[in-house]
Amino acid sequence: MSDLTNFAELGLSAQTIFALKAKGFEEPTKIQSACIPLLLKDQVDVIGQAQTGTGKTAAFGLPILEIVDPSAYQVQALILAPTRELAVQVSEEINSLKGDRHLEIAAVYGGASMELQLRKLRRGVHVVVGTPGRILDHLRRGSLNLENLKFVVLDEADEMLDMGFVDDIEEVLKQTPENKRMLCFSATMPAPIRRLAERFMHSPQMVKIEQDAITESLTDQLYIELREGDKFEALTRIIDMEESFYGLIFCRTKMQCDEIGRRLSERGYQAEPLHGDLSQKQRELILAKMREKTINIVVATDVAARGIDIQDLTHVINFSLPEDPEAYIHRVGRTGRAGKKGTAITFVATREFKRFTFIKRASKFEIRRGTVPDAQDIINIKRERILATLASIADKDVNYDLFMPLATQMLEGHEPEELVAALLEHFYSDELDVSKYRSIGGNQRSRDDRDDRGGGERRGFSENDGFTRLFIAKGRMDGLDKRQLIDYLMEQAGAQDRDLQDVSVRDNFSFVSAPVEVAEKIIQVFSDRGSEGRPLVTRAKPDNPNGKNLSGRTRGDRYEDRPYREGRPSRGGGGGYDRPRRRDGDDYQPYGRDSRPNDNDRPAYSGDRDRYSSRPRPAAKSRNYPAKKRYKD
Repeated sequence: MSDLTNFAELGLSAQTIFALKAKGFEEPTKIQSACIPLLLKDQVDVIGQAQTGTGKTAAFGLPILEIVDPSAYQVQALILAPTRELAVQVSEEINSLKGDRHLEIAAVYGGASMELQLRKLRRGVHVVVGTPGRILDHLRRGSLNLENLKFVVLDEADEMLDMGFVDDIEEVLKQTPENKRMLCFSATMPAPIRRLAERFMHSPQMVKIEQDAITESLTDQLYIELREGDKFEALTRIIDMEESFYGLIFCRTKMQCDEIGRRLSERGYQAEPLHGDLSQKQRELILAKMREKTINIVVATDVAARGIDIQDLTHVINFSLPEDPEAYIHRVGRTGRAGKKGTAITFVATREFKRFTFIKRASKFEIRRGTVPDAQDIINIKRERILATLASIADKDVNYDLFMPLATQMLEGHEPEELVAALLEHFYSDELDVSKYRSIGGNQRSRDDRDDRGGGERRGFSENDGFTRLFIAKGRMDGLDKRQLIDYLMEQAGAQDRDLQDVSVRDNFSFVSAPVEVAEKIIQVFSDRGSEGRPLVTRAKPDNPNGKNLSGRTRGDRYEDRPYREGRPSRGGGGGYDRPRRRDGDDYQPYGRDSRPNDNDRPAYSGDRDRYSSRPRPAAKSRNYPAKKRYKD
C-alpha cells in the first residue's frame, strides 16, 4: 500500500469520495496530495509542475467540483488546453468525477459545430474546457460570459506556449475578473510561463513533483541504431515479435505519418495515422477505435498525440527522433503507467546519433542499446504461438455428432500428418514465410554507414541488386543537402523515402540509388528540366556507379581529399579563385560559415556544372602558391 495521504483527509466531501470509489481510485498521487489542500483549504493560486500521467486533471478538477455552485447556471470555471483531444479528455474526466452533482461541463474547441456549442452555452454551463482560439471566438461573439468566473486553469501550459497560443491566452485572461483563482499546470516551467504567472497570478504557491524512480523502471527504454531505409522493416519485426502489440508510433511529419500508416495497413496491421490535417470527427473516431482495441497501432505526430490518454499501452516507438529531451520524456511517459510495464524503443539513424546522445544525457534515463529481432527468431516464436493455440483448441469439448463424420470423411485416402500439414499450410503459410522479411543492412555502425558521417565509402547499389545509380546535376553549391534532395525527389517524382538509398551530395552534383522502376520514373519526370539541353537526372555510367574516375576519385573529390589553400586558381578559369575552406563534419564549408551557401553567396552559374566564373578573390593574406597539379579524368 502507498503511504500517501488518503483522499478523505485532503478535505474532499463524502459525495466526491463516493465518485472516486466508483471510478476505482484508492490513493491520491503526489500532485493530488499537494494541490488539493492548497486549493480547498488555503484557497491560493497554484503552479503545479509534474510530468504527463501523474493525475494533474484530478488535482485541479476535484477542488473545482467541490467549490462550483450547481444552482447557478453560470460559467464558474474555465480550463484552457492546447489541443482538441486534451480538451475532450479533460471534460470527460471531470464529468466522470462529478458523481451525482447536477453540473454541466462543456468542451469547446475548433473543428466542431459552432451552432451546437452556442446552443449549449445558451442553456447554461458550469465548467468550460476549451482551446484558446475557440474560447476567444466565443468571447468576441459575446456567447461566453466570464463575469462570474471563480477558476481559470492553464493545462499543459508549456505546450500551449510552444504552439504559439501565448497571445490568445493573454487576451482571454484580460477578460477574466480580478478576484478569480488561477491554476497553472505544466511539465516544464520556461521563462514565458513564469512571466505569465507574475502578471496574472496572486502570490502563487509552487508545487513541483519529481518523477518517481519506480515509474521510470516500469518502462524498458531501448534505442536501435540503423539506417533510415531500414526503419520500417525493423518496426514490422518488433510488432511481429510481440504477441499483443498495442502502441503509439511517433513520426516527425504528417506526410510520414500517412506513409507509415498506409504501409502498415498494406502489410495487414490494424493501424491508423493521426495528425493535424484530419478532421475532428476523424480523430475522435481513430481514438475510439484504439480504446476499443479494434485497432492496435496509432501513428502520430507529437502535436496530434498531445493529450491522448490511452491506457495499457505496451509500446511507444520513436520512428523519428524527438526534437528535444522534453518531447522524448512526454513520448515515453505514455507507457509504463498504473503499475504496468511498458517498452519504449527509439530508432536512431547514424547521422542522428549525436543528437540522440544529447537527449539521452539530458533526460537522465537509462536507455540501453537494442537490436533488431532476427527474422528466423520471429518465425520460431510465431510457430510456438500457433502450437499453443492449436493445443488449447484441442482441449475444448467437440461436437462429435456434427464434426466427427466430417473428420472421418476427410481422412479417407489421406494420411493424418499430410492432412494436418496441408491445413497448416493453407492457414499459416504467409505468417510463417521468412522471405517476407527484407534483409537489414545492419543495426549498428559499420564501415558501410560511415558515408553519413563524412568518411569512408559506401558499398553502392548495382543493377543486379535491383537498384539504379542516378546522377543529379545539382549539388551543395545549388543549396542542396541530403535531406533536401530526398524530399525534392519524393515531392516531384512521387518516390518514397525507403526507395532512395546511398545518397551522396557533392559540390556541383549528386548521386542517389533507387529501385529500377522508381529510377525510370525519376528520369522521365526530370528529362526536360536540365540546362543547355542536358537532362537534370541521368543514369550514372554503368562502369562507374559511384561517380569514380579512373584515378579512383570522384570529379568533385579531386581536391577535396587534399588541403585547400588560399589563392589557388580556380579550375573554371577566368581568373577566379576558390574560397579558403576547412573540413567541418560531413561537408567542406567555407571558414566562418555554419550553413550552406545561399543565393546571395553563390557565384553565377556559368552553364558548366563543374565551372564557376567570377568567383571573388578572398581579402585575406596575399601570399602566392604554385598551382596544383591537375588530375586528368
